[in-house]
Amino acid sequence: MAKKQFGMKSVILVALGFLILGLLISSQSNLTTRLRAEKLWTEGSSLVPVRNPGDPLPSFSELVKKLKPSVVNISTAKLVKGRPRTPRTPRPQDPFGRQNPFHDFFERFFGDNPPREFRQRSLGSGFIINQEGYVVTNNHVIEDTDEIQVKLANEKEYEAEVVGRDSKTDLALIRIKGKGPFPVAALGDSDNLDVGEWVLAIGNPFGFEHSVTAGIVSAKGRVIGAGPYDNYIQTDASINPGNSGGPLFNIRGEVVGINTAIISTGQGIGFAMPVNMVKDLLPQLRESGKVKRGWLGVSIQSVNEELASSFGMGAPRGALVTSVMEGEPADKAGVKRGDIIVRFNGKEVKDVRELQRVVAGTPIGSTVDLAVFRDGKEVRLTVRLTEMTDEKLASSPTPQKSREEFGMVLEDITPALAQDLGLGEARGVVVSEVQEGSAASRAGIQEGDVIQEVNREKVSNLKEYKARLEKAKGKDSLVFYVKRKDRGLFLVVKRTG
Repeated sequence: MAKKQFGMKSVILVALGFLILGLLISSQSNLTTRLRAEKLWTEGSSLVPVRNPGDPLPSFSELVKKLKPSVVNISTAKLVKGRPRTPRTPRPQDPFGRQNPFHDFFERFFGDNPPREFRQRSLGSGFIINQEGYVVTNNHVIEDTDEIQVKLANEKEYEAEVVGRDSKTDLALIRIKGKGPFPVAALGDSDNLDVGEWVLAIGNPFGFEHSVTAGIVSAKGRVIGAGPYDNYIQTDASINPGNSGGPLFNIRGEVVGINTAIISTGQGIGFAMPVNMVKDLLPQLRESGKVKRGWLGVSIQSVNEELASSFGMGAPRGALVTSVMEGEPADKAGVKRGDIIVRFNGKEVKDVRELQRVVAGTPIGSTVDLAVFRDGKEVRLTVRLTEMTDEKLASSPTPQKSREEFGMVLEDITPALAQDLGLGEARGVVVSEVQEGSAASRAGIQEGDVIQEVNREKVSNLKEYKARLEKAKGKDSLVFYVKRKDRGLFLVVKRTG
């Protein structure tokens, strides 16, 4: 009997031991989470996610309850001069019951609304990433504003100040002027986001605070012409004006994107900046208020199948160097015009935009390995990056322009122009101006058209275009093949008549 009682006591003591140990582990885990939240900046880490990958799929309502506190509504105001819009007064009727036709004219120019200073207000969203009150949002939400107000899910409102911003990626960092700690959003890994994965958007669309929409990731790596570093996540979770700067969450409760852009004519098409891009830029915004980018000093273009074949390369890859700026890093490293940059700092370069992103994201003064495809083989070079400045950008090579005999202004097409015009390749000459009544105008050529053939011969640049015209001397008319948006056209341009 005594042995039995001793055994029961042992079991109870062991159970109590495990309980105390469990409480200690839980306490330590909570402490670790808080410390990681406080060190989010310096370590670039994120909070422990709301849900682990192996957990059962939670309901959206459970997620929203946990995520809402870290999402903020942002309202801004700036002082502008002008005539604020006010509802018009009803048109007065004359003694015969007719509307006065001059009422609108007199109201517009002599009404009770003279030009004056007034506050123009706008709305946006953001999310807190640090217990001290640092908030991530879009640059266009807070740009050129005099006043920033942040409202939390608990209805508390605070003033906020701009810490740093970057117009090239439309990213901004602001700070709440209030005492923390504030609830913090966990930052995820956008590289591991899969197409078809569920996502949630929380924001302030049209002023409807903390609205929640759900959808899936429709695509990744979208280029929408917003800037040189386009790499957007596309989602069909509803994003509307006022959602800008708000978070896009995955099903684990981690921020994977910053809702940034919409297509006004489309439904179910929204774009979010990948959070991994944001992680790379935030420390610079906090420390210096701006982003410093690496500079190579080259002009580049995409490599298509024809170019790859002509350069003796198998499949198209890398970025083709069209010019090298004298005295800049690439020139000092030995890069030559006609080289195809295929690897940068050990990373494969797939295309022009990827090279732009990795160069811009490399710390200033870094010495990196560069691999170029030259004369049928890879050549390894070493380059030391300097800082990109507005002066360097202004002095970089620009597309050539030419006014020709048919009354058009033409320019060489660059990869950026090709992207803006929705072309698959940077081939042809773009029409930037058409003189009214000219031969080109009569033929139906419009600004934005890309001439890719003259008399059924390909045109890749201005030099080739001029050669085709020289060859066609003495002919009264020429057949142009132009690309216009998503279709091609043959147009006859006459030299006389």
